[in-house]
Amino acid sequence: MIFDTHAHYNDAKFDPDRSALLASMPENGIGLIMNACSNTGEIADIIELCEKYPFMYGAVGVHPEDAAGAGSDYIGKLRRSCAHPKIKAIGEIGLDYYWTTETKSAQQRIFGEQLELARELGLPVIIHDREAHGDTLRILAEHRVWEFGGVFHCYSGSAEMVREITEKLGMYIAFGGSLTFKNAVKLREAAKAVPSDRLLIETDSPYLAPVPHRGKRNSSLYLPHVLDTLSQIRGVGADELEAVTFENGKRLFGIEIGEV
Repeated sequence: MIFDTHAHYNDAKFDPDRSALLASMPENGIGLIMNACSNTGEIADIIELCEKYPFMYGAVGVHPEDAAGAGSDYIGKLRRSCAHPKIKAIGEIGLDYYWTTETKSAQQRIFGEQLELARELGLPVIIHDREAHGDTLRILAEHRVWEFGGVFHCYSGSAEMVREITEKLGMYIAFGGSLTFKNAVKLREAAKAVPSDRLLIETDSPYLAPVPHRGKRNSSLYLPHVLDTLSQIRGVGADELEAVTFENGKRLFGIEIGEV
């Protein structure tokens, strides 16, 4: 069974066929999906999906692009939603300097506050890091992320950075469709460097569909392409990687066997 550790099935791109698509997941080998959050306005929809589909779990958090508009009670909203038994993480949270650095201070403040909420609740974090590697690593270390755990989603760093994330911070690293792109040389080197017990796969659906579906709407059904690419990179069978990443995801997010 496959564990898609990061998706956004509440996205409007799934409105035309969301129910049919999600209903097809188990018969296509998708055993678990973690649906991540971008802002507090999405929480109700995420919980609704978790309650409707037994294989769906959720994370709640404020994405760095939404940091400036988080609101004064956003931490309270996140904390209350985490009382739901299927909310298993705080995310996605982090830093994004790609589009602008004008919100850098707000992003860093919101990031730190959410890390402390994760510590308080004993939940792992799902990290978004784009063009902000240094500050992301520094803030995670300052908040001792190794005490509550987490994952770098849609990894875009180097093989050298893999060692800092997995060994010093004790975190997981997830790869998705971008690993299959022809220009992903650095990313493939990184994927080879991740220890087996820290490796995860994801889609970031509806974004970043893998080759040969690049440019289309992504979904968990395309994850076998990511597994095939990982298999070639690491010299390990795709079936073995599927099993390893499934168990790693369950361990990170605290999903018991009886829940699946």
